[in-house]
Amino acid sequence: MQSSKVTHEVSPEIVLEFLKKTLPFNELDTDYLKKLASQCIIDFYPKGTLIFKQDETEVTHFHLIQKGGIKIYLKDEEGDVTLKDFRGEGEYFGALPLIRNTTANLNVETVEDTFCFLFHKEAFMDLLNSAPKVTNYFLHSMTDKLVRTAYKELRQHRVSTRTEGSLYLFSAQVGAVGKDTIYTIDAEDTVQNAAINMAIYHIGSLLVKDKTGDIVGIVTDKDLRTRVVAQGLDYETQVKWIMASPVQTIQSHAVCFDALLKMMTKSIHHLAIERQGKITGVVTTHDIMVLQGTSPLYLFREIVAQRKISGLYQLSRKVPLVVRSLIEEGAKANNITRMITILNDHILDRLLTLLIEKLGPPPIHFCWLLMGSEGRREQTFRTDQDNAIIYEIPQDEAQKQAAMDYFKKLGELAIEHLVECGYPLCPGNIMASNPDLRQDSNGWIKSFNRWILNPAPQEVLNSTIFFDFRAGYGDEGLAKNLRNHLNKTVPQQEIFLTYLAKFCLTNRPPLSFFKNLIVEKDGEHKNSLNLKEKGLVPFVDFARLLSLKHGISESNTMGRLQLLNEQGYLSRDLYTETVAAYEFLMQLRLINQLYMLEEGKTPDNYINPADLSDLEKQTLKEAFEVVRRIQSNVNQQFHLQDL
Repeated sequence: MQSSKVTHEVSPEIVLEFLKKTLPFNELDTDYLKKLASQCIIDFYPKGTLIFKQDETEVTHFHLIQKGGIKIYLKDEEGDVTLKDFRGEGEYFGALPLIRNTTANLNVETVEDTFCFLFHKEAFMDLLNSAPKVTNYFLHSMTDKLVRTAYKELRQHRVSTRTEGSLYLFSAQVGAVGKDTIYTIDAEDTVQNAAINMAIYHIGSLLVKDKTGDIVGIVTDKDLRTRVVAQGLDYETQVKWIMASPVQTIQSHAVCFDALLKMMTKSIHHLAIERQGKITGVVTTHDIMVLQGTSPLYLFREIVAQRKISGLYQLSRKVPLVVRSLIEEGAKANNITRMITILNDHILDRLLTLLIEKLGPPPIHFCWLLMGSEGRREQTFRTDQDNAIIYEIPQDEAQKQAAMDYFKKLGELAIEHLVECGYPLCPGNIMASNPDLRQDSNGWIKSFNRWILNPAPQEVLNSTIFFDFRAGYGDEGLAKNLRNHLNKTVPQQEIFLTYLAKFCLTNRPPLSFFKNLIVEKDGEHKNSLNLKEKGLVPFVDFARLLSLKHGISESNTMGRLQLLNEQGYLSRDLYTETVAAYEFLMQLRLINQLYMLEEGKTPDNYINPADLSDLEKQTLKEAFEVVRRIQSNVNQQFHLQDL
């Protein structure tokens, strides 16, 4: 359906209230906002309306979405569709063609009934000329102009399409995929009536209401099997005793990929759909699998259902196939590494669960720690193992010896099985098979204190991998307590932080004075550059340094940067550029490694710039320029020029 272009006047007060809570307009003063609001009109677009047609539509207005959602996509000459983005309430479209004075550069189509506030081109351009902060918001150096187009080229040049049709994990909204009819049951009703209702309506779940009508939980057909029939409960048992509470929810405008991740992380199969604070439906794993055809959920289910450790060996080697489909769909690096992390975490969880079933229960509470890229949730293809074990303080010598014996056996066997799963040994021996990396809580605190309170340059450098730890299996409280200790201790240690800051400047970007890319001149990797060492490591080091300085617990680089920005430790401009540059480098690394795998090569971190298009090389240079800026920031913050 083509846009009808029937517009209406709208109350300036309504527009004003919306602008006050929407970036970047909320940075403007009230008088200017009132002026802008008075120039606004509103338009309604039914679901399926093609608002902009690429290379054809003359764009006369800036569109700000008040309600609903749109998808933005490209069509090539063969008619193949490449999804670029999904945007919902508070987001915009039309800025780039207005700024460039061109026709629409992308197709924009509504995925549900949508209302937009429209600002004429003259009003929008006046806004850009009058408000530098707003101008910067729309004109960052690492925006659609380079990064998004470069992503498209990366996929086209390096990943040949295998799947038929398009995957929809990143375009379909949860609200459009899930069931929009709510089936409920009272909390005090019986499980027998719950089963009867599910049979009548041919559904697998019921939302549970309390006496006031509020949704307080969910009961599924699995709950009836495992919590009622399997345990021999009376069929008159009230639903409230077997329901899951509180019910896990997801916003209706979220895309299916986010629903998928949440289900896999929580090991659940149903999510309640929430719209404007009210539950309006339910989405299931089945809904998403039907939508997509093939899904990471199949692999996920195989992993959690596996009863033999040896059965995990082949399953772990299927992870690259999932990654490939995500790259084809247009997923960004952060989405891809999140999916790899979830699948790898479930493989580890299943492996250790089955191993403990064989060894018997541990004599004392413990936590399997993940470090390095695993700890940061940034694994790519077959990242080396980096892990350790922390256990609670033994009560006596006998318990201490029992713990040491048990965790020695657990650590060594687990590492062997992980190698069989395809996760290589760590060259630096940062693994739970190393006796130095199996310690109780006090032992780990002493180790960290040695690095922090009495730092020596080389020892601090060798210890950085440990500061990215997170809980991987077992008692998460042990890892949390250790992190809390670091958050209290590190911010006060200037010498330690200064050493870390110096290390942030070690890997200089491979750019010459004239901004040409510098490559290896000889050896195995002649004419290539190390994308991880020269590009990604500086971002990881930068985020770790500032997070330790300010007591931030997050271990993921993107998460760290976001929290640093939200808490005022990182400017909006530097944050935006840093995230965009880091994501592009991660994307380039992932796609290059996938390309190497499919060529029968062992994936590494080297890339030959000659293999890149002009646009990709330009974007790579822009990313390295951002490395220069964050290293300059470190230099200034820690006064390294004075040392």
